[in-house]
Amino acid sequence: MRRRSFISGLGSVAVALSRGARAQQTSQPVIGFLGTSSVDKYAIRLRAFREGLEETGYVEGKNVAIDYRWANYDNERLPVLAAELVRREVAVITAGGGTPAALAAKAATSTIPIVFAVAVDPVKVGLVASLREPGGNITGVVNQNVAVAPKRLELLHELLPAAVTIALLVNPTNPAMVEQVQGVMGPIASSLGMRLQIVRAGAERDFDAAFAAMARMRADALVIDPDVLFNGRPEELAMRALRQALPAVFHYREFVAAGGLVAYGASEAEYYRLVGVQTGRILNGEKPANLPVEQTTKVELIINLTTARTFGLTFPQSIIARADEVID
Repeated sequence: MRRRSFISGLGSVAVALSRGARAQQTSQPVIGFLGTSSVDKYAIRLRAFREGLEETGYVEGKNVAIDYRWANYDNERLPVLAAELVRREVAVITAGGGTPAALAAKAATSTIPIVFAVAVDPVKVGLVASLREPGGNITGVVNQNVAVAPKRLELLHELLPAAVTIALLVNPTNPAMVEQVQGVMGPIASSLGMRLQIVRAGAERDFDAAFAAMARMRADALVIDPDVLFNGRPEELAMRALRQALPAVFHYREFVAAGGLVAYGASEAEYYRLVGVQTGRILNGEKPANLPVEQTTKVELIINLTTARTFGLTFPQSIIARADEVID
């Protein structure tokens, strides 16, 4: 009898331990990550995001879980995906897919904390009341990719002082981005004697028509809008620009690594590390209403000398000297 009682007791302990383990697992906070593109295009960003989480004491799979939802470049899916995360009652939504993801998350909930990652002015698009005191249930991080857009035109002017017709490739499904990029680039273009010609592509299937339009307008150069759609297609955009003998500038390093001419924009590693830190601070109990919006500070210049030679161009020594990376 005593042996049976002992075995029975062991069974009770095992059940209790099992229940305790399950309770510990289910007690982990869950982050809902809302992305505009796909997981394979977010390797750099997700690595930096996890580093930011670790700085605040959270390790994915150890003491925090992340539920990823990807729109695969279809912005119309974002409201549905945001609603799924709300129904799951995640602890915080990280809207990591730019302005469309941030607006979709904000529309989906006024109670679950949200951390956004955008390039636009979040006050102008109605995400927050102010950068210092966001108010409501939302805060986040702003990178410099819209703010430094005029510098991309200046770089082209240094390389191609005679260039007049500049194609600006934009995604019409992200109107907030388009409006702000045009707003900051228009005055600079005029001052440099350039004429911006807007070319639209709302999906990859529109690229053929977009580059055909650039050929018809005889564009001297191309500036690519810092939109998530284009972020996910750097190789294709670089190859199309090369085939069309069109000097092009973007904000993304991968574009230059694939044969693009110049990239000038925010450090992706710094950007998403800060997004991870903001998310972790909310998990630690800070309120988004009182958590100031962070702004990135690191901007990188990457140039491709091989591509420049293909176009018969020579980078001025002044540009080479201030480049963060030179690909040759």
